[in-house]
Amino acid sequence: MTTSLPALLELFDLTEVGPDHFVGRSPHTSLIRVFGGQVAGQALAAAARTVGEGRLPHSLHAYFLRPGIVGRPIEFRVDRLRAGRAFDTRRVSATQDGRTIFEMSASFHVPEDGPQHQWPSPVAPPPDTLPTIEETIASDPELWPEFYLEWGSVDIRHVQAAESGAAESADDTTGSRQVWFKTSEPLPDDPILHSCLLACFTDLTLLSVALVPHGVPPRHDGYQMASLDHCVWFHRTPRVDDWMLYDQVSPSAGRGRGLAQGNVFAADGTLIATVVQEGLLRPVPADH
Repeated sequence: MTTSLPALLELFDLTEVGPDHFVGRSPHTSLIRVFGGQVAGQALAAAARTVGEGRLPHSLHAYFLRPGIVGRPIEFRVDRLRAGRAFDTRRVSATQDGRTIFEMSASFHVPEDGPQHQWPSPVAPPPDTLPTIEETIASDPELWPEFYLEWGSVDIRHVQAAESGAAESADDTTGSRQVWFKTSEPLPDDPILHSCLLACFTDLTLLSVALVPHGVPPRHDGYQMASLDHCVWFHRTPRVDDWMLYDQVSPSAGRGRGLAQGNVFAADGTLIATVVQEGLLRPVPADH
């Protein structure tokens, strides 16, 4: 569990056991499988350990291949696909008990000068006007997963904590949702650490957005849900111990899968990252 900040940071302090070979811990949790965002963040941390100083991640593309086993260590092996003057590319394989559970490619770049523009930041109420995730769950524990409480090191504020967790109207076909988040305490000034944590946090709330248009509350009883892939583009260096607004939407769902995408903005409106994820949305028979 990651209820404290030291416990959270320990997840991303990988042990090097050989050349480009690292081991990370996996805490016990209420989930039946390892949380995918944790594995993605750890894999990015492993890749970053093999690149030169000053090179920051600008994108990652990950696939979740098998459920990870909770409480068991995860091995990360890094392949150095490219080492260029401005870009480094890495492939990371995560395994448990000799079985591959996760694959990721990540690219690192030396920041350069160039043209700049971004989408405008959406309108959202300030985070300090919204209930904490503990208050939200306490208001209706039947609708909200307790898993959020295991991330006590992250302050999460849902903008639309609707009573039913359902779509706000029949026209809400995209299921757009907004979430503020930040760590509960300040972090070291390490841009790699902040990027790894952002990769992890962006998996906390995204996939459930694909069920909002169907009136399914965040606990999503009656559905088997699992991330299939996860992609992040880091436009600017994140600072996850400051408030960040995660603006999320689901363009499509069908054939047992749902697509969700999100933009992460700093509190001052700066666009930090773009995220896209596809996940399994499998209805569970009532007699299951």
